[in-house]
Formats: sequence, C-alpha cells, structure tokens
Amino acid sequence: MNPVLNLEKYGQSVWLDNINRSLIKTGELKNLIDAIGLKGVTSNPSIFQKAVSSGKDYDEQIKSLLGKNPEMTPAELFEELAVKDIQNATDILSPVYKKTNGVDGYVSIEVSPELAYDTNTTIEDARRLNKKVGRPNVMIKIPATQEGIPAIKKMISEGVNINVTLIFSPTVYEQVVDAYMSGLEERIAAGKEISSIASVASFFISRIDSMVDKELDKKENKDLKGKIAVANAKLVYQKGKKLFASERFKKLEKKGAKIQRLLWASTSTKNPEYSDTLYVEELIGKNTINTLPPATIDAYKDHGKPADRIETGLKEATDQMRKLESLKINFEDVTKRLTEEGVVLFVNSYKDLIGAIGSKKNSILMETA
Repeated sequence: MNPVLNLEKYGQSVWLDNINRSLIKTGELKNLIDAIGLKGVTSNPSIFQKAVSSGKDYDEQIKSLLGKNPEMTPAELFEELAVKDIQNATDILSPVYKKTNGVDGYVSIEVSPELAYDTNTTIEDARRLNKKVGRPNVMIKIPATQEGIPAIKKMISEGVNINVTLIFSPTVYEQVVDAYMSGLEERIAAGKEISSIASVASFFISRIDSMVDKELDKKENKDLKGKIAVANAKLVYQKGKKLFASERFKKLEKKGAKIQRLLWASTSTKNPEYSDTLYVEELIGKNTINTLPPATIDAYKDHGKPADRIETGLKEATDQMRKLESLKINFEDVTKRLTEEGVVLFVNSYKDLIGAIGSKKNSILMETA
C-alpha cells in the first residue's frame, strides 16, 4: 500500500502544505485526494507569494478585476485572488468534509501577518475573511502570539473554524487549548451549538531543530542535534491527550465538541544530513495531522515506513529536554524567538507578494492604456 495513504490506519490525516491555481485547474488536487487520501490544504503568505509571483496563472483574474476597478490596491487584488483559490479548493474538498462529518476536508487561509500583534484588527480580519470565503470547510489561520490568543477565543465563540499557527512552545500550546475550550464554553453560554466547529493547533517542527542545533553547536554538543523538535512534539502530544481527557473537555464533548487536533507543520527537513522523512516518521499517531509540502509527500510515498511512533521513546524525549536545560539553553526563549521570526518571515513574504502584484498591476494597466 502507498505509505502516505497508509498513515490513515494510524489515525493521522495528511494535508497539503501548498496551494496554487494550476493545482486546482489541472485536477491535481482532486487526484491527490483520490491517490493518497489527502484530507486538507494549508496556505500561508510564503506559499501564495510563490504561487502568484511565478507564471501567469493569476493574470487573467487581475485583468478582469482591474477592468472593473483600476483603483484596486495590490492588497485588495491579492485578497480576491486568494479567496477564489480557497473557495475552489474548499469545493473540491467538500466531499471529504461531508464524509468525515466535518473532521477533515478543510482549507486554511491566513489573516494578514501584519496584524499578528493586534487583537482587535485580527478579529475583524478573521470575521471578514470567513464571511467572504463563505464555505463551511474554510479555516481561518491566526498566529499564536499573545495578541492572537484572545482573537482565537473570540472567533471560536462566534463559530469560526480556526487553524492556530506558529506554535512552538508547550506553554503557548496550553494557552491555545484553553482559548479553544473557553470559546466553546462562551458559545454554549450564549445558547449556541458547538458541534460544527473545528480547530487545529499547528505546531511547528523543523524550525525548532534549525535554531536549537545552532545553540548546540555553540555548546559543542552533537548528541542532541536533530532530536529536540521531535522530543518536544512527542511531549506536547502527551500534554494534549491529558487536556482533552479532562473533565472540562468531557463536558464540552457531551455538547458535541471536537478535539482540537495537533497539526504538525514545517515538516520538510531543512538539514540535508537528516532523513527527508524524519518529521513524518517520528510523529505518526492518532488524532494528528501532518501538513506536507509536495516534495515531502513524494519522498514519503517513495520510502516511508508507517508505524505508530508518537508514543514511543517518551522517557528518552523527557531526558533530551532535560539535557537541553542542563546545557543552559532556555527552550522557552528559543520558542519565543521562533515565533517572532516566524511573524517576520510571513510579513516579509506578504510584502514581497504585494510588491509582485503591484508590478503585475502596473504592467497590465500600461498594456491596456
């Protein structure tokens, strides 16, 4: 059996960490659903930046939009392009959404990364985007900054599906779960249903090793290199199991609440010395999602060896995190820096994207002048 398809046996859903118009128009997205059991799609500013900047897939829509309103800003144009892709992708994944009773079949679109430290504007943007896409299987991505956490709670209370992104820290993960449950509780208190709401907690993996490995090099420690990201994820998974087995969540579950699943993000291997399937193999387990870029899907399809591994080596994972602490490497400080860097990277990609659309706009207006 195809190793990617086989992951389903262990309770893990595979989502695609990529979106572009040709993927939708050529039928490739539908083929992935049929061939490897793909169950969702995630996007971010970096992904859209690559999609819009390369080729001419979006030129026709840009021309059409400018024909109606030449004053549209590059940011407004981008939103129209992105929303159309998300709508088309959610429609293709609608059968998965229905078949899984709303557990899978989602497509994520992110609020502007420039709002990462602005709670109220994030709420407004999330609310507006959700309404604009207008599909039950859209997820709005909100980053797990301290300003993002209250926005997550508010959106859940309003019945919006949320993909919480840029989580690195176990402490922040607990805050995210609390925001999810608090939002559900608020909604119940208002006499509204919660059974249709879904949320995922996107926990970033490879970036942890990239930063921690540099700190380990300073300490001349090779033993822990390439191990901390997986160790951290395994312990976070255990934390999640406890939180969703709590009396607090059991009360919500009786009202129809879904578990907020952990989604492993940033699972392509950055260090060529590590296996190209490292962050797939080690994180297979029940009630998880792995969102994979196309190259990692191809690699796993070729030489993946599925097994239920998320709950193995827990003592070793605990020991590794303790050893890191004994080396005077402050892991919470590392995760805080990673969150800040993640926001900067997404903001820069967003600015590049808006610049590229601005250039296309100017070219098109000159052609039609």
